Amino acid sequence: MGLPTAALPPLLLVLLLLPPATPEGLELPPREDVARVARFVAHACNWGALATLSTVPAVHGRPFANIFSVSDGPVGQSSGVPYFYLSPLQMSVGDLQVNPNASLTMSLAQTDFCKKHGFDPQSPLCAHIMLSGTITKVNDTEMAFAKKSLFSRHPEMESWPSDHNWFFAKLVITNIWAIDYFGGAKTVTPEEYYKANP
Repeated sequence: MGLPTAALPPLLLVLLLLPPATPEGLELPPREDVARVARFVAHACNWGALATLSTVPAVHGRPFANIFSVSDGPVGQSSGVPYFYLSPLQMSVGDLQVNPNASLTMSLAQTDFCKKHGFDPQSPLCAHIMLSGTITKVNDTEMAFAKKSLFSRHPEMESWPSDHNWFFAKLVITNIWAIDYFGGAKTVTPEEYYKANP
């Protein structure tokens, strides 16, 4: 027995509003709690696309995006701060040495969340965040946590060649946008973001 056509939109709406399980079995925070969703995405994703202003002659001054492994803390210990393990040999790091401004995009399409629920990566239901700010080297106070954050989630990093002069860095967030539902991007202040419990 089929459902009447008129009943489909409300039923579909109810299904979309139910909190689906995350890749780790946790629940996505309520979509209206955008700061929590942003923190959730930042913790669930192990990598992101970092955009810089290029210093490469062929595309000088243009946006240049590159993939970087990232971690905001060991699993279950979200800090909200995106940490990186960088080398001066990387093209994007050359850009950052001239201009430290950057934007980082992370999406639940990077996990099995969106595929599991049939959400296309571009769908607003496949939550993603865009964080803008400046990339800076981690100081001695944060070094141990940054190292634990990255190496616990990216163990291969420990064996990367030492002659590449790797260093720990972080994105100092100044602006946050989140797309987690229909209606366009929502802004979250850094204060709201860091207060939220993912």
